[in-house]
Amino acid sequence: MDFGLEGRVALVTGSARGIGLAEAEALAAEGATVVLNDIDRDRAEDAAGRLRETGGRCHALAADVADEAASELLVKTVVERFGRLDVLVNNAGISGRHLGTPVTELPTAAWDEMIHVHMRSTFLCSRAAVRVMAPRGFGRIVNTSSMNFTGGGRPGVAHYAAAKAGIAGFTSTLAKEVGRAGITVNAIAPGYVETDLIASMDAAKRRIIVEQNPIGRFCQPEEVGTLVAFLCSEQAAFINGALVCLDGGRRDFYWGLAT
Repeated sequence: MDFGLEGRVALVTGSARGIGLAEAEALAAEGATVVLNDIDRDRAEDAAGRLRETGGRCHALAADVADEAASELLVKTVVERFGRLDVLVNNAGISGRHLGTPVTELPTAAWDEMIHVHMRSTFLCSRAAVRVMAPRGFGRIVNTSSMNFTGGGRPGVAHYAAAKAGIAGFTSTLAKEVGRAGITVNAIAPGYVETDLIASMDAAKRRIIVEQNPIGRFCQPEEVGTLVAFLCSEQAAFINGALVCLDGGRRDFYWGLAT
């Protein structure tokens, strides 16, 4: 594939492992200089080092992107070091505590944590990025929603589903605000992606997930990475405000499946 990202500078939050790392790998493979971000400096440095070994132009910057000052400094540092910022992928997030807990028993602290990490980080990083992208007349922002929203949610994940729904709504609004500045803003909604988290599930749960998917398998991390690389390309210039599902056509959830 050739998505023409040579010379572009991309920042991927939460990219030391899992889906974020796959997104960083795909952008680097397409020629972009990629800044990997994680709250843990050593983890970010290790991931960037492994990507450099495969020929990628990758660097690491640690920051808590849900912190206002830290997120603004992160974007400022990227621009100071590399002269520009063309692509922002908001991937940072947590699975969160109290998954499986009904709303009536969900602690306020768990709700606040989920909204803070997912929605606040997406807002803060996007705001900082738009401020540097707009004067250049080009930008690509990709946010991370979830099948937990597109599938209508499921019992026990109200805080996670609400955060991912909020990101989808934010994406749609921001896309309308910045489109004329040459910036597109889109969101992806992955289903079950075969990362270490999925690998740790028990065999019975994995079997149920696969059996209920129309395609009959898990999404692969590189499939998410390829989609993100495309959305960040010139070829995707007229895709704006979209929410793209990567769930194999699943959309809903098996209500009997434990979290």
